[in-house]
Amino acid sequence: MSNVVRAALVQATWTGDTESMIAKHEEHVRAAAAQGAKVIGFQEVFNAPYFCQVQEAEHYKWAEPVPDGPTVRRMQELARETGMVMVVPVFEIEQSGFYYNTAAVIDADGSYLGKYRKHHIPQVKGFWEKYYFRPGNLGWPVFDTAVGRVGVYICYDRHFPEGWRALGLAGAQLVFNPSATSRGLSAYLWQLEQPAAAVANEYFIAAINRVGQEPYGDNDFYGTSYFVDPRGQFVDGTASDTKEELLVRDLDFGLIEQVRQTWAFYRDRRPDAYGDLTEG
Repeated sequence: MSNVVRAALVQATWTGDTESMIAKHEEHVRAAAAQGAKVIGFQEVFNAPYFCQVQEAEHYKWAEPVPDGPTVRRMQELARETGMVMVVPVFEIEQSGFYYNTAAVIDADGSYLGKYRKHHIPQVKGFWEKYYFRPGNLGWPVFDTAVGRVGVYICYDRHFPEGWRALGLAGAQLVFNPSATSRGLSAYLWQLEQPAAAVANEYFIAAINRVGQEPYGDNDFYGTSYFVDPRGQFVDGTASDTKEELLVRDLDFGLIEQVRQTWAFYRDRRPDAYGDLTEG
């Protein structure tokens, strides 16, 4: 049975300040809504530069509470205005000394549904995230939204299959993967890992990457954002690898059940045999 959801994502260049960055995303949201999109997601820490290229205490200034900070509240108003579900990644401060790489999920009526905190935190050249973020501690929630069941997995998380599976077991139909990944050693994995996860877990994935270079390092973010279906196929191609872009695609959620009936991966799981994977 066909159940088409028009979905959008934004891959953006850094503008130089938070206010103009948020305003630009608001323009993209309204443009997506004008094209009939009902759900949209942004890139990792969308309202700030990717400051994790350096380890400097001044960058704690980008953090704000979730959901009671100014950015999430503003996005709630925008969701209410446009009637769109929104996935909004920001730098979260819970209390003094407790910081997380977080994405808020907002329903089409502007209500705050909850948040996901990034579990796997890298600490390598150009991605010094352990300096800023604690590991996520809220599990892998899946949110009942106006368009269906939506989950989030952030950037470096994508290298770890366990969270993808947890989201599938919780009933996710669409998982947003907001990211900040640059050209280099692992760039070729960008068009490999998320399609493989979509196949293994039989749902849609929205893979969102920044684009361009930013002030705090030489990372060259290569965009190439996309939606991938449960068969591992890109939905009408990827975004540019050099330019900012709003991507709007039709996702047929009916395909999820078709694929699960054809490739019975959930039926053939063996959780009784997997205990050694998490022991010790």
